[in-house]
Amino acid sequence: MESRPAVSAEQPVRVDRPVVFDIRDLNVYYGSFRAVRDVSVEIHQHEITAFIGPSGCGKTTVLRCLNRMNDLIESARVEGQVLYHGVDLYDPRVEANEVRRRIGMVFQKPNPFPRSIYDNVAFGPRIAGVKGNLDDIVERALRGAALWDEVKDRLKSSAMSLSGGQQQRLCIARAIAVEPEVVLMDEPCSALDPIATARIEDLMQEMKRDYTIVIVTHNMQQAARVSDRTAFFTTEVSADGDARTGLLVEYDFTETIFANPSDARTENYVTGRFG
Repeated sequence: MESRPAVSAEQPVRVDRPVVFDIRDLNVYYGSFRAVRDVSVEIHQHEITAFIGPSGCGKTTVLRCLNRMNDLIESARVEGQVLYHGVDLYDPRVEANEVRRRIGMVFQKPNPFPRSIYDNVAFGPRIAGVKGNLDDIVERALRGAALWDEVKDRLKSSAMSLSGGQQQRLCIARAIAVEPEVVLMDEPCSALDPIATARIEDLMQEMKRDYTIVIVTHNMQQAARVSDRTAFFTTEVSADGDARTGLLVEYDFTETIFANPSDARTENYVTGRFG
C-alpha cells in the first residue's frame, strides 16, 4: 500500500519571491569522477527549500556548492554557474570567506567549539571584525536560535554541557551571529531525538522570516512538514555499475512534489517504492 508523507491540507499562499540562488548547469567533479551533473534550480528568498533523495544522489554536494565549501576539498571542481543575486560565486574575483559570511552553514552533527556558550556565538563576529556590542550580538543570536532563555544565566559555561538539541541550536546561533542572508542546513536533525527535532523544525519556520533556508534531509516527513519547495535528486549508475552520479529529477512546490509529482521516479520515491 502506498504511503505518502502528510502535507498540510491548507493550501499555502504562493508568493512570487525574489530569486536568491540561480543554479545553472551545475556539474561537480572529484578528480575525474563526476559526482553531480546538469543541475539547474532557483532558490527563493524567505523560503525553506528541501533537498531530498537517496544516499549518494548529490544533495549535500550541491548544498556545499552554495557557500563554496567544496573549495576545501582539493580534488573538487565545480562547473556551471551558481548565481547569488546575479553574482557568480565562482568568479575568481569573489572571495570565498565573504561568501561564507553571507551564507552560513549548520552541519549534520552539532559541532560546538570546546569553549563557553558565549564564546561560541561571539567567535564569528570577532573574527569578522563586526562592529558593535558583543553582548548584544550574542543575545540577539541566541534569541534568534530560541536558546536565550535556556542559557542566559550560564553563558560562561562550556558549550559541551548542553544537550544535543541545545548544541544544534547553539550552532544555529553561531551561524546567524554574523548576520548572513542564507542558512544552509545539512541533515540538522539526524542526530537528535524527536522532541529536539520538533524544536529545530519550529525554529526553522520562525527563522525563514529573516533568512532563506536550504535543508538537506533524508526524512521525507520532515521535508513535507517544513519546506516550501522541494528538489528531488536521484542517482544515475554507470554502465559498469562502478560509479553513481547525482542528478536533479524534479523541483516544485512541496505539496506538488508529494501529492502530484510529474516524474515517475519522484512518485516511486515519495511513496516508498524505492530508496
